[in-house]
Amino acid sequence: MLVVALTAVLLGGGRDTGDRGQAAARCAPHTVAGWSAADRLTAEFARYGDDPARTDDWTGGDGTHSLRLPDGRLLWLFSDTYLGPVHAPPNPAGESHPWRDATAPLVRNSAVVMTAGGRLTATLPAPLFPDPAPQQWRWPVAARVEPRSPGAAERVVRVVLWTRAAGQAPWIYGVPLATEVATLSLPDLRVEGIVRVRDERAVADPSRRVLFGTTLVTEDGWSYVFGGDDGQAAARPVSSAFVARVPEGSLADPAAWEYWTGSGWAAGARPAAVLGDEWRTGVGSAFSVVRRGGTYVLFTMAAGTRGLTDVTSYWACSPTGPWHGPARVLTAPLPPGEVAAYNPQAHPELGGDGLSGGDGRLVLSYDVNWLRTTDASAQLSGNATLYRPRFVTLRLRPDR
Repeated sequence: MLVVALTAVLLGGGRDTGDRGQAAARCAPHTVAGWSAADRLTAEFARYGDDPARTDDWTGGDGTHSLRLPDGRLLWLFSDTYLGPVHAPPNPAGESHPWRDATAPLVRNSAVVMTAGGRLTATLPAPLFPDPAPQQWRWPVAARVEPRSPGAAERVVRVVLWTRAAGQAPWIYGVPLATEVATLSLPDLRVEGIVRVRDERAVADPSRRVLFGTTLVTEDGWSYVFGGDDGQAAARPVSSAFVARVPEGSLADPAAWEYWTGSGWAAGARPAAVLGDEWRTGVGSAFSVVRRGGTYVLFTMAAGTRGLTDVTSYWACSPTGPWHGPARVLTAPLPPGEVAAYNPQAHPELGGDGLSGGDGRLVLSYDVNWLRTTDASAQLSGNATLYRPRFVTLRLRPDR
């Protein structure tokens, strides 16, 4: 177990609602008291991905996000996803890994349904969110269940999407274009529509474009939607984090989004960074935030420590900061080879056992990929175990 403490001095910065004193009284630095591998969850995705009975389902993907549905099921959302069969070892290189055929379909997004008991059962028709135009695609990120409109009794699923376009180096993972929100019906999870809530194409420098939805936290009738820029693509060591807020029931209403400007919230404004000096402090390309009592805890990679291996953390008393850190949390366990860990995502709806929440522990996932882009496709085909999420359980406690 790796025991680390987040910074123990509270420097101030309460809630932006004006009651900063009350917020500071509820806020405390948090200690990651230890971690352990969540083998049950990791093994369930391996089981489902390796199941040879299905030929049109998920066999691997990244961008791992989850959402608890009202009936107890879990909806898992992924970005780039492999479909098709997985073959038993040995693979063509003679190694003992399950493998994919080189012609296995790769789609830009997918969704997989898990029972309340923790068993993956079905992949929704993929891609779930169609490409908006040729050479463009959508990656799903944060999601929540909310009223169809403010105060309505009917509930729907809202999924925040990143729209990206094909580009040349350094934009090998796509040029950021816009933030969108999809509405899914309940309980059948049918896509009803997609709305663009923020268009960034007018920002000339793609590395300064901000896409929202890498993580989402709810408090007091608001959804706080965090986002980031692509600073690392422009050779800045870290990216910056931003935050917007949206009233409950209004995620699909572009006019309802308000952005933190550095001094307040404003609709349609250019957001100001809440974390990141573009050198020592900041976030990786994707990060996750959870709220414990009055404290917000942020998990990221490549932020002031070794990149693509270490998970680090920050804490704050408000979504807008100030954020304190980074502190090292863990070095992600990785399989052998030239592989990288990225996109740490918290799953607060899960308990430490990977099922129901509320036991004080926090499940964190991270994605695994081949590090070299030149032969990544061949490596992911030859070893189907690589391109799947891994899970760990963190034990968080306040450090007063």
